[in-house]
Amino acid sequence: MAEKQQGFPTEVVDLPSKGLLYPEGHVLSGGTIEIKYMTAREEDILTSQNLIQKGVVLDELLKSLIASKVQLNELMIGDKNAIMIAARVFGYGKMYSVDTTCPDCGETEKDCEYDLTSFEHKEIDEKQYDNNNVFEYELPQSKRKVEYKFMTHKDEADASNEIAKMKKTMGGRTKEVTTRLRKQIVSVDGNKEVKYINDFIENEFFAVDSKSYRDNYSELMPDIDFTTHFNCGMCGEISEIELPIAANFFWPSR
Repeated sequence: MAEKQQGFPTEVVDLPSKGLLYPEGHVLSGGTIEIKYMTAREEDILTSQNLIQKGVVLDELLKSLIASKVQLNELMIGDKNAIMIAARVFGYGKMYSVDTTCPDCGETEKDCEYDLTSFEHKEIDEKQYDNNNVFEYELPQSKRKVEYKFMTHKDEADASNEIAKMKKTMGGRTKEVTTRLRKQIVSVDGNKEVKYINDFIENEFFAVDSKSYRDNYSELMPDIDFTTHFNCGMCGEISEIELPIAANFFWPSR
């Protein structure tokens, strides 16, 4: 992360995707994004009860911090995660304190500290990203071929909104897996018709194939590696966990 002088202090942040998921000539195709340092203006955003109640406070914060000429909606999820980590480090420092529950004994340890600069990008094989954001996968059970894309911030936001509406209209039931699959899969056996793809997802996508596909998606998706080790002070076990992201991530106690 190298400092760049402008009218306000900014930093250039490396993206987990290395820009390989964006079209040639896109502002992010070079693999970096420029963000500004947090100021009192951003703290106003973080404390806005209206934005908090609407569930968009983090989105508005990131929109305010991005200095490159790019819309938040265009960002791949993994790249957005990298910006979130960088913004927190630039704003409040690298140490993050959060309560952590031990996966072995179930006890919660208060105020465990994590160094946010220790979380690195997942390793990716650049040769697999030569077709921008389109990937092919043969399902192991049915042998059918699906093409998929990695979700952008807009895709994830649209899926979350659809799922929230389902909770209200379907008595709390949701279709989280199939809703996200519809945002990812762009063709089945070469057929790109939306109705054909949706019929396949709803009626022909074997569970074993769905699990295998989702594992492949997760493995290939460029992102921050949020895995870390937790040494439980209660039972003494050392476990591999995902970094807990709590409400105080952007508002640490002082």
